[in-house]
Amino acid sequence: MRSKNKYKLLKLFIFSGACLFGLYSLLGFTTSESQEVQAHKKIQAQLDQRLLVAKALGPQMRSNQLPENVGMTWEGEEESVQISYTIDETLQKEADKLLKSYKPDYGAIFMIDATTGEVLAMSSFQRDDPQAANLNLQATFPAASVFKVVTATAAVDKAGVTPEHKIRYNGGAYTLYKKNVLSDKVTRWTNVITLKDAFARSINTAFGRLSIENLHPEDLNEYATRFMFNQEIPADFPVDMGVAYIPPGKGFELAEAASGYNRNNRMSPVQGAMIAASVANDGQIVVPYLVSSITNSKGEKIYEGSTLTNGNIMTKESAAKVRELMEQTVTSGTSRRSFRPIVRDRKFREIEMGGKTGHLTGDNPRGRVDWFVGYALDQERKIAVAAMTVNKKFWTVKSAHLGQSMFRKYFGPVVSNQKARVISSAQ
Repeated sequence: MRSKNKYKLLKLFIFSGACLFGLYSLLGFTTSESQEVQAHKKIQAQLDQRLLVAKALGPQMRSNQLPENVGMTWEGEEESVQISYTIDETLQKEADKLLKSYKPDYGAIFMIDATTGEVLAMSSFQRDDPQAANLNLQATFPAASVFKVVTATAAVDKAGVTPEHKIRYNGGAYTLYKKNVLSDKVTRWTNVITLKDAFARSINTAFGRLSIENLHPEDLNEYATRFMFNQEIPADFPVDMGVAYIPPGKGFELAEAASGYNRNNRMSPVQGAMIAASVANDGQIVVPYLVSSITNSKGEKIYEGSTLTNGNIMTKESAAKVRELMEQTVTSGTSRRSFRPIVRDRKFREIEMGGKTGHLTGDNPRGRVDWFVGYALDQERKIAVAAMTVNKKFWTVKSAHLGQSMFRKYFGPVVSNQKARVISSAQ
C-alpha cells in the first residue's frame, strides 16, 4: 500500500521535473531519457526521505512538540539524530504571543516562505487544554469562502474572466438561496458587481452565478486538485488531507461548492498557507518543509531539507490577476478594518499584501470558524500565512488581525532597515 502511495506522489511531482525540462528546451538544449530518469529518482528520493522524517517526528509534532533529538531508522539502521528546524524564532514567538494574548477557544497560525516552502512559524492554541493536538495539521475545518480562491483561479485561468468581469445576481450579499442562484432574470432589483469586488466582499450569490455562467464542474474539480485537495501533502511532517467534493452537474450544489457555502470542503491551515503562497509565487505551489537538516551521532549531516514544488497551478499572468482580487480584500473588502493600520502606514507602502477571509460554523471542533489566508511580498521576499480561529460563543480576535500582525512582524525590520539606508545615503 505504501509503495502505491509513493507512486501516486511521484506522479504528482513529475511536474517539477517537467518545468526543468521545459526550461532546457527554451534555452536550446535537449534532454535525454537518462536526465529524466535522474530527475525522477531525485524527486523519489526526496519523497522517501520526507516520509521517513514525518514518520519519526509525527507523534511529537501532532502533540505540538519539536524534538531536538530523536531516534529513527535511516537507510535501514537505527540512528540517534539531532534535528534542526526552519522555524524563525522571532516569528514563532510572535505567533505564540498573539494566540496566548487573545485566547480564542481554538487558534492556529502557520507561516511559510512562499518561494521555498520553509516553515517560518507554526503555532496552535486551545484555551481549555494547553496540551491539545496541533490544529495546523488537522483538515477538519470548513474551507468556507477561502474556496473562492479556487473558483476565482479557475475563472481567470481557464475561462479567461478578468477582475473587471461583471456578474449580475439577485438576492442579498451574504446569503445563498436556490431561487436567486438559479435565476437569470434581470430586474430593476438585480445587482451588478465586478469579480474583483465580489471576491473582496465575498458575495456568495455572485460566485454561484459565476460558476453556473462561466465554469463547468470539471473545471472546478481540476483546480481543486491543482491546489492539492483530495491528495496527500508530502511535507516532512504529518498533515491531514484536505477534501473537496465538486458535484458532477451544474446547479445549486455547484454554486454552494464554488462559493464555499458548504461544510463538505475542508482543509488545514497548512493547506491554507499553500494556497496563498501559490498566488504570491506566480502560480507555482510549494510543499512546506519544517526540518532544515538532520545530523547523526557522528556529526554527519544525513538529511537536508529542500524545496519541492508541484508545478504551476496557473500562469504567471493569471496569478497577477488573482493577486489583484486578494489585494482588494485587504484594502476595501472583508479584512479592510484589520489591515487599515498597516495599509495606511507609509513605512509599508512598498509591501504588497493580499488575502481572503472565510467564516462558517464547523463541527470538529464545534464552533464558528474564522479564516484568513494571505501573502505579503516585496521585490526580494514572499511569505504566506494562514490564521484560523474557532469560537464557541464570543469572538476574541479576527483571524485577519492575526495575519496582518504576522506580516508586520516579518516586514517591520525590513522596512526599518530600508529607511535607515535611505537616511544614511542622504547624509
